[in-house]
Amino acid sequence: MRVLFMEEQAAVKGNLWSNFLEKIMNMIEDTDMWTAAAMVLLRIILIIVISRIVLMLVNRFIDHVTNMKKSKRLKLRTRRVQTMGRLLKNASSYIFNFIAILLILGEFHIQLAPLLAGAGVIGLAIGFGAQSLVKDVITGFFIILEDQFAVGDVIQTKDFKGTVEMIGLRATRIRNWTGEVHIIPNGLINEVTNFSVNPLLAVIDITIAYENTIEEMMTTIRNVLTQIHSPNITATPEVLGIQTLALNQMTLRITARCKPNTTGEVTRLINTELKKAFEASRAEATS
Repeated sequence: MRVLFMEEQAAVKGNLWSNFLEKIMNMIEDTDMWTAAAMVLLRIILIIVISRIVLMLVNRFIDHVTNMKKSKRLKLRTRRVQTMGRLLKNASSYIFNFIAILLILGEFHIQLAPLLAGAGVIGLAIGFGAQSLVKDVITGFFIILEDQFAVGDVIQTKDFKGTVEMIGLRATRIRNWTGEVHIIPNGLINEVTNFSVNPLLAVIDITIAYENTIEEMMTTIRNVLTQIHSPNITATPEVLGIQTLALNQMTLRITARCKPNTTGEVTRLINTELKKAFEASRAEATS
C-alpha cells in the first residue's frame, strides 16, 4: 500500500511539472501576448520620451521668458527672475514626472481613480499633520513674490549670513564666506537683512598718535583717498574728522560709498593704501 501511495504521489508531481512546462511553452509560443507586451513597452517608451521633450520645451520657454534682456526690459531684478525661473523649472519637473508615472501605471491596467482618491485622502491627512511643511512652502512663495531676496544675494537671518544658493519649495540654502552650507526651512526665516539691494557705506576708523598734527594727517589721508580708483567704489571716500579721543591717541573716521557686498574689499584697500602712505611719509621724515 505504501509503495502504491508513493507511486501515485510521484505520478501527481510528474503531471504537475509537465502541466507547468506546458503552460510555460504555451506562453512563450503565444504571439498575441508578446505583441501586446511589445505594444505596452513601446507606449511606455513613448510616454517617457514625449514627457522629456515636453519638459525640455517648457524649460526653454521658461528660459526665454526669464531672459536677462527681457527682465531688464520689464524692469525686473535679474536675480529675482532667475530665482523664479529655477522654481518654475523645479515645479514643472515634478508635475510632468507625476503625469508620466500615472500614464505608465495606466498601461499596466492599474485603476487610477482609487489611487488618486487614496492620494487625496493621504494628502489631506498630511496637510493636517505637517503644518510646518505647509508653512515652509507658503513662506517660500512669499519670499519670491515679495522679492525679499533672490539667488545670489548676500543675506543674514538670525545667526546665519552668506550667499543664497537656492530657494526651494521647502528650504533655503545659504553658503557663508568660509564655505559652510546652511539649509534653513523657509518657515523659520522671520527676519532677513539683505546686503545686495542698495549701495553700502564702508566705515574705516584710523587711530593716530597725538604727536601727529590733525591737519597733516587729514591732508595726507585726503591725498591718498583721491588717488584710490576701484570699480567697487562709487564715490570719492571722505574724511569725516575725529571720531573719538583717548589718552594718547585719536581716531579719524573715513567713509566710502561702494557697491553691494564689497565693503570688506573696499575697507582692506583703503587700509592698505593709507598704510603705504604713512610708511612713505615716515621714511621721508627720517631721511
